[in-house]
Amino acid sequence: MDELRRIDLNLLLTLHAILMEKHVSRAALRLHRSQPAVSHSLAQLRSHFDDPLLVRKGGKFELTTRAEALVTPLSEALSSLNALMAAPDFDPAKAERRFRLALSDYATRAVLPRLTQHVRQYAPGIALIISQASREAMLAQLMDGELDLALGIFPNAPAAITQQTLFCDRFVCVADKHVLPESGVLTLDEWLARPHVMVSLRPDANDEIEQALAAIGRRRHLGLVLPHWGAAVEAIVGTDLVLTIAQRAVDASRLHSDLRLFTPPIELPEFQYQQAWHERRSGDVVHRWVREVVLGVGAE
Repeated sequence: MDELRRIDLNLLLTLHAILMEKHVSRAALRLHRSQPAVSHSLAQLRSHFDDPLLVRKGGKFELTTRAEALVTPLSEALSSLNALMAAPDFDPAKAERRFRLALSDYATRAVLPRLTQHVRQYAPGIALIISQASREAMLAQLMDGELDLALGIFPNAPAAITQQTLFCDRFVCVADKHVLPESGVLTLDEWLARPHVMVSLRPDANDEIEQALAAIGRRRHLGLVLPHWGAAVEAIVGTDLVLTIAQRAVDASRLHSDLRLFTPPIELPEFQYQQAWHERRSGDVVHRWVREVVLGVGAE
């Protein structure tokens, strides 16, 4: 405890904001403080740690090696302190929090509407800050403390990341009826002869469909790659494109009259859609409440 007596604990909150934002002005906005006040606190922190902590390189700011090493233990310590100081009887109606949540375009359709409705009704002081990223970027942001929660498919998550299955889904195919045979289905060879749509943030993504094809020594030809599930369904109307997509991403009742759903001609296993968070967040009462809401709406 001797080291704690040597530092104002408010400085640790400032340090955390600087480590997260990697910028004094953005840290000041995050803390609702003036930039000179945060700069003064940074000077004190540099003196205490005998390290510059934040340095400018190539026109942008970067954390020093010492600062990088502080990110995880400081985030864990502050999260534990926050849980310790929180009221034992949590009242969501009184909670105030900016909750950072990463979603795919798929989740914005499958989960976000009901999640938003529930939060606005029962915890209006919680602001949902939504971002979109690849699964690799989501995991990195969870590890760095830049995200509170991520929704997606995470087959190779680090040990520090806790995962919880929200629901299972399966793949279906969608195509314009005018380029389908009368049966409304395609054989594997016919399916592979068509240009395909891939929904991904990265054109070189090795998704579950690519992996299943690789396992039988086949490949598909991509005619369109885009990051938006909803736009992908609309884009194939009047074309020869074939889209293989998660069933929950397709609202059959609103499907364009020229589009038809059919079963993929290759075995594609069901997948588990998950929420993931860093273990340092597990004891946070607000975080736990949001996770329970996400789990509930995901099961609907």
